[in-house]
Amino acid sequence: LTWGDIDWLRSLTSMPIVLKGVQTGEDAVLAAKHPHVAGIVVSNHGGRQQDYARSSIEALAEVTAALRAEGLQGELELYLDGGIRRGTDIFKALALGARAVGMSRPALWGAAAYGEEGVGKVLDMLCQEL
Repeated sequence: LTWGDIDWLRSLTSMPIVLKGVQTGEDAVLAAKHPHVAGIVVSNHGGRQQDYARSSIEALAEVTAALRAEGLQGELELYLDGGIRRGTDIFKALALGARAVGMSRPALWGAAAYGEEGVGKVLDMLCQEL
């Protein structure tokens, strides 16, 4: 996608447009200035690029600093995806400005080990750690 494609997407829907895969402060600032972007997901594209991409939490720190420096903090919703393994990871992301996080790996581990009950146990552990 290009920045121009966001206008095309807006013509198709009235739903909020949230960009996933933002990794730099520069792109976050561009997104915050775009009239049709409601939020961004700071993400490192998971294991497919792990050897070559920095962690999502590192990118989130840069993103929030860049938005703050430009006076754009609060102009869009910030979410974090990737690298969440413990409740403390969630807390760090929230402290750095994320509104929410996405995580799948711990839930998948729980499902692989104990099925639906395992997913529940993982979520209970995350809540306890928070």
